[in-house]
Amino acid sequence: MKFSFPKKEKLKRKKLLEQLFETGMGINSYPVKLIYLKTELPEDVQVQAGVTVSKRNFKKAVQRNRIKRLLRESYRLNKHLVFNNIEDNFAFLFLYIGKEMPEYPQVEAGMKAVLLKFVEKNGRT
Repeated sequence: MKFSFPKKEKLKRKKLLEQLFETGMGINSYPVKLIYLKTELPEDVQVQAGVTVSKRNFKKAVQRNRIKRLLRESYRLNKHLVFNNIEDNFAFLFLYIGKEMPEYPQVEAGMKAVLLKFVEKNGRT
């Protein structure tokens, strides 16, 4: 199993990000929220993912960057839950919705829960 998060799997297109916020569906599992959208991706990947943290709740960039690093790490290690169970292409955006600085285990627990809920909703029939 490959636990990597290569550049082509990263969500960077501005239009796609705007589309996500306008028409994307959401799934919550505190402290992580997943906004996803079924879409055509230019790369030959099933999912492109991005992470974001609220500037309102975390004023210091150092704190936001640490949380984003935790989100990316937990996605990288648990994305196999999704990749093995879907057929369509999706854009993912993970938001950290907690108000306090997290530890890795709680971020990972939220990430696993949100990915499993996603697969339950959109997985193979």
